[in-house]
Amino acid sequence: MATTATGEFLRDVLTARVYDVAVETPLQGAALLSGRVRNRVLLKREDLQPVHSFKVRGAYNKMVHLGAGERARGVVCASAGNHAQGVALAASRLQCPATIVMPTTTPPVKVDAVRAYGDHVQVVLHGDTFADALAHAKGIERDRQLTFVHPYDDPHVIAGQGTIAMEIVRQHPDPIHAVFVAVGGGGMIAGIGTYLKLVRPEVRVVAVQTVDSDSMAQSLQAGQPVALDDVGLFCDGTAVKRVGDETLRLARRCIDEVVYVTTDQVCAAIKDVFLDTRSILEPSGAMSIAGAKAYLQRCDLQGQTVVCVACGANMNFDRLRFVVDRAELGQEREALLVVRLPPGRTLTDLAAVLPAHLNVTECNYNASCVGVFLGVSVVDATQTGALRDLIEANGFPTVDVTGDDLAKNHLRYMVGGGPSDDDAHRTQQVCRVETAQRPGAIRHLLLRVLPGRSITLLHYRNHGGDVARIMIGAPPPHQQQPSLYDTLSAQAGYRVVSDADNAALHILLTRT
Repeated sequence: MATTATGEFLRDVLTARVYDVAVETPLQGAALLSGRVRNRVLLKREDLQPVHSFKVRGAYNKMVHLGAGERARGVVCASAGNHAQGVALAASRLQCPATIVMPTTTPPVKVDAVRAYGDHVQVVLHGDTFADALAHAKGIERDRQLTFVHPYDDPHVIAGQGTIAMEIVRQHPDPIHAVFVAVGGGGMIAGIGTYLKLVRPEVRVVAVQTVDSDSMAQSLQAGQPVALDDVGLFCDGTAVKRVGDETLRLARRCIDEVVYVTTDQVCAAIKDVFLDTRSILEPSGAMSIAGAKAYLQRCDLQGQTVVCVACGANMNFDRLRFVVDRAELGQEREALLVVRLPPGRTLTDLAAVLPAHLNVTECNYNASCVGVFLGVSVVDATQTGALRDLIEANGFPTVDVTGDDLAKNHLRYMVGGGPSDDDAHRTQQVCRVETAQRPGAIRHLLLRVLPGRSITLLHYRNHGGDVARIMIGAPPPHQQQPSLYDTLSAQAGYRVVSDADNAALHILLTRT
């Protein structure tokens, strides 16, 4: 079979056997997101498939077309996770032995889901990337004479994924400006894009890629498949070093544009979908939404209808903490600033120049350093610039590090160390404070509860709960001044713990 002639491709999509195991997923409006981007955004909910991914369509369509002898010998595939689950479901349904090779970096949720399909499925973990797993699977194919089920570069697989477009066209006969599709190896966009250009040629087909896994974009520019040396692994479902020959051939005919997205934008898109649906997409599943947002903003469009293929929801639970931390940055709803305290100026002086109702999301400070790492909630980048200008106008040099990966991944954790004077370290008071999480909590603590008090360290991060947890340090009290613990304990609404005897704290605050 070859996806060559127009009539043949339409026939292959229309007769694809995907509905033995797949469902027709809804085309669902995202009301909140649509309001924010001023365009109607429709989500093609492929995350609602039995394996929580679109991959079951192509995998089953390939395997159901195998001959009886091929099925009896069995199949082998390589996958970052979602294709593996599609093959496993097909193997279980067709009673066909399947050996599935997955990279060792595959989220455990996907590995466990594949193994759960029973005795017909054998999982082999090999290599760090899809390319490593693919090479190993091809070796198994050769040695054991199995049929290889390619995750994207196969006509039956492409036709199976093309049924997504068939459903979109049937579900929304009204005008569509563009359909956004995440791209790894290119099977989904080859199927969707080719069908749309045959049936609804006016609809723009937009490929969405991350900057660290853009084999398709580079291949389109080069006019031939380009193999990447390395790929990013956050969007593991699209972490492909080389697109397929057939997918590229079709993609060159149907892709109108490629949009790049960042990790932070993908995290923000995961949050967008959650707010509208209460569902959590995996990073690759949210790439299309991130791409649509970037495209609509760049083109300054209003009142258009766009479709985003939400292609998967096999999220590793442990990854959620990273997503939550970066989502606000991706939406430009949190700014990160590094503020220098000039000689003679204190953390309390800085707090005094901040707007009273500013929501501080993070504050890391130690008296042994001249800087403060500050996170704040903002409406957009314009407000970030205005806040930076305000702080600098009051004599505090400020650097906006919101888009700085070094700051996001490392610098926020490097504000530490004890006082340069060992005697000061031994007498330093350190307490933990719990109070209601509200805008202005840090400002209130410094200006109202501890006015004029010298602060040696402060660590705080808003984790989204209803309680603000703050670690604060101060020099020993002088003369009749109450201790830090007594001062804080006397404040209504504060729960205070003294850490004077914490051995680990003393080790980490002691200088060599």
